[in-house]
Amino acid sequence: MKETLQKKLYKKYPVLFSQRKLPMTQTCLCWGLETGNGWYKILDKLCSKLVKIDPKLQATQVKEKFGTLRFYTTGSAVLDMVDKEIESAEMESSKTCETCGNPGRLNHKGWIHCFCKKCRIKHDRGHV
Repeated sequence: MKETLQKKLYKKYPVLFSQRKLPMTQTCLCWGLETGNGWYKILDKLCSKLVKIDPKLQATQVKEKFGTLRFYTTGSAVLDMVDKEIESAEMESSKTCETCGNPGRLNHKGWIHCFCKKCRIKHDRGHV
């Protein structure tokens, strides 16, 4: 995700993303939000829900894996509620283009991505 979008989320959810300042020996969040820009709205909505559930919750890693969002956190007293919201966001990412945010589909051969038709063509041509 481009830096300007990451900074918006960091500013809006400072406690949730407080581990971003820790060294790589202590957190994977030091690498930033490792997703496409198209998932910004999904992340913003998820973060909003998570901080309401547990204001002290901290993210430890946010990335794309197998074409969907992965959002890892520290332990929480309300883990079931946190996990439910994360699972919902992961499902939403599986049908949202990770590049532009339009409706997308997962491919099932090669490196798995979730793209809309237009972004998949660009990606396949090496333009993404």
